[in-house]
Amino acid sequence: MELERKLEILADAAKYDASCASSGGARKDSRGGKGVGSTGGAGICHSYAPDGRCISLLKVLLTNACLYDCHYCINRRSSNVQRARFTVEEVVGLTLEFYKRNYIEGLFLSSGIIQSADHTMELVVSVARQLREVHDFRGYIHLKTIPEASPALIELAGKYADRISINIELPTQKGLNALAPEKNLERTQDAMGWIREKIDEGRERRRSQSGRGGSLEGTLAPGLERKKLGKAVPFATGQSTQMLVGADSSPDAVLLERADLLYRDYRLRRVYYSGFSPIPEPSVRLPVKPPPLVREHRLYQADWLLRFYGFDVRELTSPEQPDLDLQLDPKLAWALKNRAWFPADVNRAPREVLLRVPGLGVRNVERILSARRTTRLRLADLVRLRVPMRKVLPFIVAADHHPAKQGLDSESLRARFLPPPKQLELVFERGPELWLPEPAELETARSGEI
Repeated sequence: MELERKLEILADAAKYDASCASSGGARKDSRGGKGVGSTGGAGICHSYAPDGRCISLLKVLLTNACLYDCHYCINRRSSNVQRARFTVEEVVGLTLEFYKRNYIEGLFLSSGIIQSADHTMELVVSVARQLREVHDFRGYIHLKTIPEASPALIELAGKYADRISINIELPTQKGLNALAPEKNLERTQDAMGWIREKIDEGRERRRSQSGRGGSLEGTLAPGLERKKLGKAVPFATGQSTQMLVGADSSPDAVLLERADLLYRDYRLRRVYYSGFSPIPEPSVRLPVKPPPLVREHRLYQADWLLRFYGFDVRELTSPEQPDLDLQLDPKLAWALKNRAWFPADVNRAPREVLLRVPGLGVRNVERILSARRTTRLRLADLVRLRVPMRKVLPFIVAADHHPAKQGLDSESLRARFLPPPKQLELVFERGPELWLPEPAELETARSGEI
């Protein structure tokens, strides 16, 4: 099989893994000769460095053949898809050629499991080792690791990669038993715990070396540390994971509880939520329809509240309402259920209270706390800070703004923030079937002649 065809197959097979990139952007393609730049080329995705830089990555699988039969995976053992496999040298060559042409700044490499977890992990590590040691590659590398692989191989992966990750896929063992019987949640979390220990050890080692004069170490990516300091990299700088949304019956509360546990106990950098997408020739155990896209968006918003705003999962969900409100963002939905917290005085309220005001982000809260040391804030000051006034006004007090108590308690306040109603499609019934009218028939209906 030609290398270009392998790239098409294995790049397409890798697109379902969201745990390395931002997703949802409109795909634009300039390969037809018009325009400049492309986000639709085979295997190119985008990730973000800790300092906020956008990084273009070659995102591929080493192979889409797999011993596992996970029902939600298009590359499962029983799936009827065309299989392909890169050699280690082919992935190394593609990465270097794309890098030299400035198409990419790094590599994201995953793989289906062939022969055994250790054999597959050896191949993945071999790619990173050749790039780093043979070709002195200093770009970004993200490796997808396998929890069943030996700790020694995972440690090698961490030494060559900037970031490593293990996909947890489903938040409960019950869900895995039904859809991914070869996977074990406890084993995956054990591997995450071991990786966390290695990351902590590496961080301490970099800190101690920095204290002895190597001030650059610990602030640069492993590739750059290798370039500037000429020292071995202790371990990757972080790990992440992915959970599927809507593949099983797990409500949002269960997904968020698992994510919260991973953040607290394993110090993951990110938990990515990937809405289940129907695949060709799906298993009968899978849902017929994907979950609404807004559900994935709400989970990301709630995840942000857990990580940066001091919220608890039990505040965002409840046994009576285990799923997030799809019509309102989680912070606004919480505020409407807990109106006794408000209105909050922007000139006096503590930081933890201001963080719970709908519309106030972490950056604006810090600006408010800084500005109110020297002046009493008025609405005009908040406008200059680019605070979304429509959302904020019912929940705050300012020097020149005191919302009416009855307005905050009004039952119509929720309706004020609901999205506008959408026009339903016009569907006519003809006999036992439903049909959409032709344009001429629709025009006749509008004229009242039907």
